[in-house]
Amino acid sequence: MISVLSRLMLGCMLLPCLWTAADAQAVSFPELNSAVPGHQDVTYLDLAKMVVPDLAAGDDGFYKGSAPIEMRHILDGDEGGPPPEIINLPNAAVLPIKAGGKDRLAMLFDLGQAQDSAEGFAVLALYDLSGKPRLLDAVNVGTDQNSYFRDPGKLAIGPDDDALITMSAHFNSNQGYVSTILILVRNDRFEPIDQINTFDENVCAYKHTQDLSFQTPGDEKPYAAIEVTATDATKPSGESCSEPAPKAVSHDISVTYHWDKARSRYVRDSDAFDKLAAENAKRF
Repeated sequence: MISVLSRLMLGCMLLPCLWTAADAQAVSFPELNSAVPGHQDVTYLDLAKMVVPDLAAGDDGFYKGSAPIEMRHILDGDEGGPPPEIINLPNAAVLPIKAGGKDRLAMLFDLGQAQDSAEGFAVLALYDLSGKPRLLDAVNVGTDQNSYFRDPGKLAIGPDDDALITMSAHFNSNQGYVSTILILVRNDRFEPIDQINTFDENVCAYKHTQDLSFQTPGDEKPYAAIEVTATDATKPSGESCSEPAPKAVSHDISVTYHWDKARSRYVRDSDAFDKLAAENAKRF
C-alpha cells in the first residue's frame, strides 16, 4: 500500500500545477475543520463526513476513517480499486462550479490505496450549499495511485455550466503515467466525457513529454465543443550518454468533443487518443 508520506511527496512534485489551478480556477485546499464560506455553522469536515461518515481528526494532523459510502466509478464497469481499510486524509481539494445555472461545490478526496491494489480510491463529490448542505452525487475517479484536479480544474462549456477535469498518476524513477478524465455535470450527477492516457519519460539522453491543453472553441448549445490537444515532445538532454540522443521533435494531437443531441452525450471526432495510448503501451 502506498504510504501517506509517498502521497505527500508526489503532491509536492505537482504543487506548481496545483497552484496554477488555484490561482486561475479557484481550486483551494482549506483546512477540513474550517467553516464553509456562507455557512459558519458548517465545516468542510461536515461535508467530508457525508462521504466518510466516521471521519475524525487524528493526533497526527490527518483525518482518519473507515469505509466511504457506496458509490459507482465514474467510468463504470470494473474500473477502480477498493478503498483502503483505514483512511488517512490530509486534506481535500475544493472547487466551486456552475451546473445547470446553479452554484455547486465539487470536492476531491484522495483516500489512498487498499493493500495489494494498483489503483487508489479518490472520491469526487458534488454539493448543493444553497440551503442546508446536501450531497448530490459522489463517484470514484481513481484510476491510478494518486488523484487530483488537473489544471485548469474546470472548463466553462457555457454561461451556466462547467466541465471538470481530474487526473490520476504514478511515477517511477524515469517514467510518469497520467490518466485524465473529462467530466460533465448534468442534472446534478457526474457523467464521463472521456478518459485520456498520457506518458512521460525522462532518461539520460532525452526527455519525452505529453502535455494536455483544453479549449472551448465556439458557442454551441447546450454545451460548447471541447478541444483537447496533447503536445507530444522529445527534447535531447545534451548529456553524454550510452544511448544515442534523438532529434528534438514536437507535434500536436487534437481531439474535439461535440455535444450530440440524439445520443445525449459528448462525442469525439476521432480515436487519436486511443491510438496514442496504444503507442505509449509499447514503450512501458
